[in-house]
Amino acid sequence: MVRLLKALVFIIFISFVGLVGFAYLGDMDPEQQTVTQSLTLDVD
Repeated sequence: MVRLLKALVFIIFISFVGLVGFAYLGDMDPEQQTVTQSLTLDVD
C-alpha cells in the first residue's frame, strides 16, 4: 500500500512539474491577423 501511495505522489509531482514547465516555456501566444469585411447599410 505504501508503494502505491509513493507512486501516486510521484506521478502527481511529475505532472505538476510538467505543467509548470509548459506554462513557462510553452508558446501559448495566439496567432493574430486582421479581419476586414465590407458592410453596406440600406437606410431608407
